[in-house]
Amino acid sequence: MSKQVSRDTGAELAVRRLLHAAGLRYRVEYPVPGMARRRIDVAFTSVKVAVLIDGCFWHGCPEHATHPKSNAQWWRQKLDRNIARDAETTEHLVAAGWEVLRFWEHEAPDAVALRIMEAVKQRRATMGGGRSEGAARTISTFH
Repeated sequence: MSKQVSRDTGAELAVRRLLHAAGLRYRVEYPVPGMARRRIDVAFTSVKVAVLIDGCFWHGCPEHATHPKSNAQWWRQKLDRNIARDAETTEHLVAAGWEVLRFWEHEAPDAVALRIMEAVKQRRATMGGGRSEGAARTISTFH
């Protein structure tokens, strides 16, 4: 497991390149406020938009998740904990006024980037540049 990439995955880099090329600036691996050892993959802090791009195996994608046969019970518990932690993180961020956008690593980067750009634009319009509280919502393609 130590060889697994936890940040700067191919999916994350592809989406970040598109966002940067579109003129958006963001924070990478931003700490989740109030939650130790949890990070937001791409954060637009001024408008409180959190983008999380989840790996199919580690986060239990309903389409692509696999279930190891060796030590199956341990892996099932591990992956179930990951899914529960994802839900807890999303709930925490929404309660703090963040809009949470979750995507699977297999989703097309251009479609993901477009949805992110739309969400950031909408939050900027409703929050007046990020200084006031706006309605929190979650866009998720899973859970």
